[in-house]
Amino acid sequence: MENYKESKFWFTSLIGFFYQVGIGCNLNKEMALDFYLITINNNKIENDHSLNVNFNQLHLIENNDDSFNLLRNYNIIIGKYLLSLFYYKDNILDVKENKLTNLLKLTENNNLEKQYNSIICCQNRNMKANYRKIFQLLLRLTEKGNLDAQYNLAICYMDGIGIQEDGKKALELFLKSDLIDCLDVQNKNEIETSLKYAILNNSIAQNNLGHFYQHGEGVCKNEMKAFKWYLKSAENGQPLGQNNLGDCYKYGNGTIKDETKAFEWYTKSAIAGCAYGQFNLGYCYKNGIGTDKNEIKAFEWYTKSAIAGCANGQCSLGYCYQNGIGTDKNEIKAFEWYLKSAENEEPVSQNNVGYCYHYGKGTNKDKTKAFEWYMKSAIVGCVYGQYNIGYCYANGIGVKKNKEKAFEWYLKSAENGYAMGQNCVGNCYLDGKGTDKNKTKAFEWYLKSAENGYAMGQNNVGYCYLYGKGTNKDKKKAFEWFTKSASAGCIDGQRNLKYYFKNGIETE
Repeated sequence: MENYKESKFWFTSLIGFFYQVGIGCNLNKEMALDFYLITINNNKIENDHSLNVNFNQLHLIENNDDSFNLLRNYNIIIGKYLLSLFYYKDNILDVKENKLTNLLKLTENNNLEKQYNSIICCQNRNMKANYRKIFQLLLRLTEKGNLDAQYNLAICYMDGIGIQEDGKKALELFLKSDLIDCLDVQNKNEIETSLKYAILNNSIAQNNLGHFYQHGEGVCKNEMKAFKWYLKSAENGQPLGQNNLGDCYKYGNGTIKDETKAFEWYTKSAIAGCAYGQFNLGYCYKNGIGTDKNEIKAFEWYTKSAIAGCANGQCSLGYCYQNGIGTDKNEIKAFEWYLKSAENEEPVSQNNVGYCYHYGKGTNKDKTKAFEWYMKSAIVGCVYGQYNIGYCYANGIGVKKNKEKAFEWYLKSAENGYAMGQNCVGNCYLDGKGTDKNKTKAFEWYLKSAENGYAMGQNNVGYCYLYGKGTNKDKKKAFEWFTKSASAGCIDGQRNLKYYFKNGIETE
């Protein structure tokens, strides 16, 4: 429609509607309004005196046989109709799409709760809902002490669902629901203030409430309620709320996982200038989440996020420069962005700065600085930093050798799920480095590493099965693990697999 030569005369009303609802384009109410206004004023685009004379006559269509003006007049009347709905606060479309989105389903312990849930389900299938009946059901359930119903009743008063809007009553009910038993004295004033402003449709306060519910700060942790508040904030145009809503859809927190919707909300957030949204949009393009992979676009959005000061964006931009993702390789720029991110307390970047100093990537080698940055990363729980600190202690890099400390840091990394750390803990137990020899524990840690996909760990599990180290001898299982290791590119695994084929062990 936009590309058709007569678009400004025939299709502006429909294009406006598409923008208002988000059909085939991003939802954009400002663009919708622009097109509606073009539509009802398009008699001024050209000097069509006959049309000007009859502009306000409802029988205009019947009086005009010319196909050009016929479609033009249809466009004007449709535009007037849609604009009137657009200006009307509770227009039909908003009621249909948004009126009940913040209400929660109830646990079905009685008929009233089942009745309420059935009405909500009808609404979710775009069937007409009886708002007054919903309100009355929630009122009865609240009187019976149902706190979830009381929370929903507060939303009814806030949004005017089946009752006139009453912010004071909404606040009272919110505070009487699950909030009142969980309020931390220190956070009480902050949460009450956020509630007051959220009820008044303040998008920042709505996002803050989402954060409180998501993390259980001063209230009972509730991901579904967090999602609902993020949704209100996002729909009211709050960029950080849009990013947080994207997170909910990406990970399935409080709602059904939907990577396409996650990508859409990250896009809105990024376009609105939110650095976190820009980082997440870059991540989606890099990994093909909710959209096709596009490393160039990933690099572009990481750059925007990094420049805006997002530590995660700076780390990811450094990674792009280090590995030539969406741009040419440039180790100096990689180091510069890792350093900025590390100075902003990003643990992975602190590890990466240590790596750059360790191996002289983009900067001069400096083993002492490498150890210092690895340690910063390790202390705040980064598994890569913990592993590398263990490696430094094991090999005397920037610090004196200390097998016991090496084992301690390898173990921290392993317990936090890092496969390389798990393999090194296996080595320590097998050889008695920094701890007592224990072949059974060695096998257990090798197996964890192998199951996490680490090729050397897979080879070592094969070794344990071949020679009966910490487990029973089993040449068949050894062959299977050597095969996995070899397929993943491990030279030791390939060498051991060669031995099997050469001697016809468990194979021809």
